[in-house]
Amino acid sequence: MVNPPAAARRALPSVDRLLQQPQVAALIEQYGRPLVVETIRSIIDAQRAAMAQNIAAVDETALITRCAEYLAAATRPSIRPVFNLTGTVLHTNLGRALIGKIAAEAAMQAMTCAVNLEFDIDGGARGERDSHVEDWLRRLTGAEAAVVVNNNAAAVYLVLNTFAQKKEVIVSRGELVEIGGAFRIPDIMTRSGCKLREIGTTNRTHAKDFVEAIGDRTAALMKVHTSNYAIQGFTSAVPESEVATIAHEHQLPFWVDLGSGTLVELERWGLPHEPTPRDAIGNGADLVTFSGDKLLGGPQCGLIVGRKDLIAKIRKNPMKRALRIDKMRMAALEATLRLYADPDKLVKEVPTLRLLTRPQKDIAAQAARLLPALAAAVGDSADAAVIDCASQIGSGALPVDALPSAGIAITPRGKNRNSAAKRLSNAFRKLPWPVIGRVKDGAFIIDLRCLDDEARFVAQLAQLHAVQGTRD
Repeated sequence: MVNPPAAARRALPSVDRLLQQPQVAALIEQYGRPLVVETIRSIIDAQRAAMAQNIAAVDETALITRCAEYLAAATRPSIRPVFNLTGTVLHTNLGRALIGKIAAEAAMQAMTCAVNLEFDIDGGARGERDSHVEDWLRRLTGAEAAVVVNNNAAAVYLVLNTFAQKKEVIVSRGELVEIGGAFRIPDIMTRSGCKLREIGTTNRTHAKDFVEAIGDRTAALMKVHTSNYAIQGFTSAVPESEVATIAHEHQLPFWVDLGSGTLVELERWGLPHEPTPRDAIGNGADLVTFSGDKLLGGPQCGLIVGRKDLIAKIRKNPMKRALRIDKMRMAALEATLRLYADPDKLVKEVPTLRLLTRPQKDIAAQAARLLPALAAAVGDSADAAVIDCASQIGSGALPVDALPSAGIAITPRGKNRNSAAKRLSNAFRKLPWPVIGRVKDGAFIIDLRCLDDEARFVAQLAQLHAVQGTRD
């Protein structure tokens, strides 16, 4: 590397000189002295390296401007609100369920106040944190007892580790699911210390397969709800009630993993049927595991409901402490479960159900209102049009069922439309409140099912032209 001329090096301001400037003093007040000093040193070093490559030097004002820009970017929150216009309501990458106002307020109170998380106020002694929601879960599922852990993967692990360590669990091959992040039922069985006993074939499993697989090392019979895919055609599956009978005849527990899980019959709102924990308990399941942050519409957690004696053993497992949820999520979960006491109010109070049940005509009307603003924002570079869409529920729920929706397709003009649509998608993501849509067939498509804050969405469209010119 060629060293910059001595005169050029001397022209670079020192760190101390820049720290004395009024603009930098304002940055110190905003970001703190250590971070500002670190940033200035980095920028001066970068300028010195640029000068060694015969790149023209910049003046003091430009260096301070770079410092301010870097600090603003470095201190911007990493987790930011976005507009989920992908067409997937329960989008795993975008945080899954939105919790309602009542649940959010309960979580906020738990964050800012001391609470009786594990304290019995009436008795004045240590309490059990699951007690805050156990009665509600019993009432809503028909189970005898309940346990709450970090997520449904943790629930599955804890059940396996409690009852099947160094033993076998019998599962149909057609139910060995993989969910997001390459999480697989067989893998978690191995990690929990038990052995998977596969029976049947991918598309067909019979009752005799369960019976013939039972042996001295069998710990449980398990059914996994295939919530994120469907097997159609020449298929056969053993009903839960029949598996329960087989398990109980051999004095074995029967466990159903529902994955997503809903506490109400979705048909009442015109949605497809999804099995509930109450269904599974009614069919003879001794344990049922499911999620709290999917169709239930609450915070991230995994729920285990079932027989009292089995739940008691789960509570005694040392791993229960490692997998428990914190006070904020417990408060939000309790508040969410309370809403289920009045199903008629659920659509209003639980955002997940409200978004899933939005009428297509209402979404289409919103698309018509937004079309002029979007057309003006993209200008002559693209055409915008209202289109019919098919939304997905997401997060492994009802994978073959679509919800009629509406959206707007923005199609770039000219050649290489697919590349242009990707650039347009990038520009929408650079808006202050990033817009997450999808690119398909040379168009950038936004499904409006999940657009609540219409005013905020429209207000930032004026900045689209400015961000289109920025680099990735």
